[in-house]
Amino acid sequence: MRMRSLLSLTAAAAALALPVAVAASAPAAAADVAVLTTGSVGGTSVAEGSTITASLATGTTATLYSSSTGTSGITCTASTFTATVSGNPTAPGTATESLTGQTFSGCTSNVVGVLGVTSVTVNNLPYTTAVSSDGSVAVTPASGSAIQTTVVLRTLLGSVSCVYQAASGLAGTADNTDNSIKFANQQFSRTSGSSLCPASGFWTAKYSPVTTGGEPVYVN
Repeated sequence: MRMRSLLSLTAAAAALALPVAVAASAPAAAADVAVLTTGSVGGTSVAEGSTITASLATGTTATLYSSSTGTSGITCTASTFTATVSGNPTAPGTATESLTGQTFSGCTSNVVGVLGVTSVTVNNLPYTTAVSSDGSVAVTPASGSAIQTTVVLRTLLGSVSCVYQAASGLAGTADNTDNSIKFANQQFSRTSGSSLCPASGFWTAKYSPVTTGGEPVYVN
């Protein structure tokens, strides 16, 4: 009986020790995933200080129309942006970037009296860009400033310059399907310039792929 009791106690102790051993040998929890990654969703974290760039998605244009449903205004066949990552926390969260450059070219206008578009220039850079895990993108100016674009047109009356501002900032959407950021009907108001320029401008553009170091950027 004494030997049988000893064997039973030994077996019970071994049974109790087994789960502990299994738990000790289990793999460590997966590393935290940053809001912005490259390679794939949940991939390599984009380092702070990295440069992010993008051009218009293939087959698309950037437009500044006089109404949200119209087709009268300015159309540009090329546009690019450049931003620097200033913060990339663990997801879910919001990554921040400094938008340091944005260009437009190949621009034309179908507004009556306008012969051509000399330039479209983004002013008051840099802007702060916030990219959240839910795919929302917010672009805001520095305190006391405004998101502003200056349009120079060639007209029947000579060259005219018009300034547009977006008082409430810009809102876009990031999509991992094609690594894009899209802005749709973002409203600007003409704050100065000729009446040949529409009083309001509704800006639409889709940038894809958004990359850093040649690698697509994903939002987590």
